[in-house]
Amino acid sequence: MERQHGSHNGFYAMMARMKYIERWALMRNSAAENISEHSLEVAMLAHGLALIGNKRLGRQYSPERIALLGMYHDCTEIITGDMPTPVKYHDPEIREAYKRIEAGAAYRLLNMLPEDLQEEYAPYLLPDAASEEEQLLVKAADKLSALIKCIEEEKTGNQEFHSAREATWHSIQTMHCPEAEMFCEEFLPEYHKTIDELS
Repeated sequence: MERQHGSHNGFYAMMARMKYIERWALMRNSAAENISEHSLEVAMLAHGLALIGNKRLGRQYSPERIALLGMYHDCTEIITGDMPTPVKYHDPEIREAYKRIEAGAAYRLLNMLPEDLQEEYAPYLLPDAASEEEQLLVKAADKLSALIKCIEEEKTGNQEFHSAREATWHSIQTMHCPEAEMFCEEFLPEYHKTIDELS
């Protein structure tokens, strides 16, 4: 494990700074969203997708583990900042460089814990600590959270998110994640309703 300089008791204080990292920096937002809020939503959605997989598709996921993977999936952005998707995925070289930066940030955060706790957090923070199946669910939950944000913005009349909604919807449909497809069919329409309609 890489050794970094700095406090070995600063991990939780750093996690608290997730609320200062704003998402959708290139977009005009009706309501701001930070990565702390986003990560909670991804954790809940990933947990739900795992339950759907277990109950309806005979999977053997650990919903609690997948929820934690979702909760920490963007924590490296405390160090790297939130790079807009069009930039991050512009070409393979940028994508690979950003992966290396994220990996370095993950080790840096891990080294902010006392040594006896590092092994407990490594399975949630380090690159490739999750299986391909777990990564797919967390990625699907991440995309669903982005889609929900687009829906919420369009409900306010903000058309800035129209193209993002279409692109995110297409991305989910091409992920080949049946749990996400079931979620979209069964639960996504409810996000278009008002609070009175939900009640």
